[in-house]
Amino acid sequence: MDTVFKGEHLLPGQLGQFFIILAFGSALVSFISYYFATTEDAGKLNSSWQRLGRISFFINFVSILGMGTCLFYVIYNHYFEYHYAWAYTSRSLPVYYIVSGFWNGQEGGFLLWTFWQAVLGNILIWRAKSWERSVMTVVAFSQVVLGTMVLGVEILGTRIGSSPFLLLRNALEGPIFSNPDYLSFIKDGQGMNPSLQNYWMIIHPPTLFLGFASMVVPFAYAVAGLWQKKYKEWVAPAIPYALFSCMILGTGVIMGSFWAYESLNFGGFWAWDPVENASIFPWITMVAAVHVLVVYKNTGHSYFTATFLVLITFVLVWYSSFLSRSGILGETSVHSFTDNGMFWQLVIGVLVFLALSVGLLVARWKQLPITKKDEETYSREFWMFVGAVFLGLSCFHLLVVTSVPVWNDILKTKIAPPSDSIKHYNVIQSSFAFVVTILTGFTQFLKYKKTDVTRFFITTGIYLLFAALVTALIVYGTGVYKLSLVFTLVMWGAVYSVIANGKVLADAFKGKFKLAGSAVAHIGFGFLMIGALISAGTSKVISINNTGEAFSPEFAKEQNPRENILVYQNQPVKMGDFLVTYTGDSISTPNIFFKVDYKKIGAGGKVENEFVLKPKALINKGQMSASPDTKHYLLHDMYTHITMFYPAPTALTGGADGAEGHDEGNDDKNYDAPVSHEVAPGDTIKYRDGYILLKSLSKETKIQNIPLADSDVAIGANLEVVSHGNKYEAKPIYMIKSGNVFDFARKVDDAGLKLRFSKVIPETKKVEIIVYQQPESKKKFIVMKAIQFPYINFFWAGTIIMVIGFFLSIRRRKKELKTA
Repeated sequence: MDTVFKGEHLLPGQLGQFFIILAFGSALVSFISYYFATTEDAGKLNSSWQRLGRISFFINFVSILGMGTCLFYVIYNHYFEYHYAWAYTSRSLPVYYIVSGFWNGQEGGFLLWTFWQAVLGNILIWRAKSWERSVMTVVAFSQVVLGTMVLGVEILGTRIGSSPFLLLRNALEGPIFSNPDYLSFIKDGQGMNPSLQNYWMIIHPPTLFLGFASMVVPFAYAVAGLWQKKYKEWVAPAIPYALFSCMILGTGVIMGSFWAYESLNFGGFWAWDPVENASIFPWITMVAAVHVLVVYKNTGHSYFTATFLVLITFVLVWYSSFLSRSGILGETSVHSFTDNGMFWQLVIGVLVFLALSVGLLVARWKQLPITKKDEETYSREFWMFVGAVFLGLSCFHLLVVTSVPVWNDILKTKIAPPSDSIKHYNVIQSSFAFVVTILTGFTQFLKYKKTDVTRFFITTGIYLLFAALVTALIVYGTGVYKLSLVFTLVMWGAVYSVIANGKVLADAFKGKFKLAGSAVAHIGFGFLMIGALISAGTSKVISINNTGEAFSPEFAKEQNPRENILVYQNQPVKMGDFLVTYTGDSISTPNIFFKVDYKKIGAGGKVENEFVLKPKALINKGQMSASPDTKHYLLHDMYTHITMFYPAPTALTGGADGAEGHDEGNDDKNYDAPVSHEVAPGDTIKYRDGYILLKSLSKETKIQNIPLADSDVAIGANLEVVSHGNKYEAKPIYMIKSGNVFDFARKVDDAGLKLRFSKVIPETKKVEIIVYQQPESKKKFIVMKAIQFPYINFFWAGTIIMVIGFFLSIRRRKKELKTA
């Protein structure tokens, strides 16, 4: 007899699984229909196969919306009987993080990818015209392959895909699931990884997946062109989509870079993490493909290279997905997923599109429009081809080194990645970047097919020399010259690219506006490289620890103690040109915010600049995840994050005077031995970190929930505590009720004090105040690291400019299509 489980909400999961099956089935029908519309109904204006393909693809789109709605319903309502909701969300998550929980797991990521591909497919049905049948055959086929990734069904004992509607009791094993009422023991989900609880999690993955999904469109045009033997015709309509893919995927990658810089605590914007590397494989090859597609369109040269780059880009999209989702990078990347049993299915996904690409190229090899004539050496197409080759080599290097775990798994070897991977990538990739930046400059002075060589050399020489002079000023002014020579060369190339393309942009404003897109994109790339070189190469840690304090052996394993300073609460510490003070903390669940005051002291002790940063930390399952806060200036950023704190902060429950509160309990053991002082109003009490002033006595003090009779007495001591320049108010109370003596202590946590009003001495007209101080070892402190990133805004500005350049290029190519 089947067990009837209590409290489960099975309908949304069953409905969601129905939509998954319907989406897969409709994608398969659409693929078959479009295939026959292309082959059997070729030449027919009205095709029943085409109509069926359209209807099926629309059903696929609606089904994807349906399963997305069901999944969000499950997540939003905290139905933890579903493994996906339990594994990636919790009740404490705000709504916006619950939304991002949709794509937190592998299954949700595949749904997002499938959704964007469906959107693009519908646009192609509307816009592709004569290309619709063949192109949509490829897009629908891609939907079929993606659909298998979330099927979650078993065929002949083999599970195909992983469904987001898998029940928790079917995903995990344990005696709890033999209990029909097991849900009563599952009060909450595991929640979202602390490092992902950021607004970038809401916008970065959708943008990145749109970039990945959009790569299918130029791929579909290339496959359709080879399949239908329309070798030349597919290039022009594919170029705008290829530019769109570059623009969106590039934006998504830079969003991730900004997220890393702002929140993920990598100490910068790029860490050469294997998953980061994998995300730019297809971007690099598609950028190369765009340039060679333009070359072929204008000259008829480099057809094979253009086609190969477009095809391999989509294969690399799948290979990137394999690297990040198969678990093979688990020990080398902080971003990769663990293996959920889809390793071989992902391998098959890569091989399917690789086989399709290679098969078509081999089958059509003899018919490809490959020119026998060599390009002129002094022609734009030749050097654009060279640039594409270097971009390809850059990608090849990244792919080979990033894939070391793959080679080890295939060859059963133990090849070690580079010992200093960041230096390795920086030096080698900078070598490629130097060549590419130089080429983005001088190719603008070349013409297609043939160029006036003398004029070219004179113009190029002048601009290279001027760029060298500007570069010399920059590298010596910023300190880049102290780095490896290759970084100075890249700076030269980047400056030259900006100057040369600036000249082209100036010409564009004189009437040659069609040149504006490429010029703006190249200028943006040049600024991006300038900003990256200066900010990453000359970033400076300003939180230098000269005390010799190492904090702990565990701390030294993760951080360099020399680059972290200890700051006790309300005790200013000199840090470079600044005086920093940890002034307190607050809790906004699930984050703990630390308030750090910065003061730049000038000559004569005058405060020249003051600001407050609030870096935050989050404790999850005993682990701390810290996110920095940054002070942005025009020419540099001040980046601060917490690396340790003590003790775990608690939310403040009230003001400092607390005159209506009660005794906060006997916690004398948390303080040093108390010291008694007999004082009169106006007297001061000195203590380790400052002094206490007895301002006055309040004889009509009221105490919450304690009624006083006429014969009872309650007196409050109005105290002002001064500690490291900060002032606090406290009001301990002395009470006589029904002939018995009581006193109510008051704490000043920010000063590490507890104060008692313990006695009234009529003879001397004084009172006794007992001072409890926290020992140094119990005082609240933070350990923080501060880094200065100079000229980082060039990096972000370059990104925006480059995206604008892509957009202008898309507009130009679309306009050309309309007039063709």
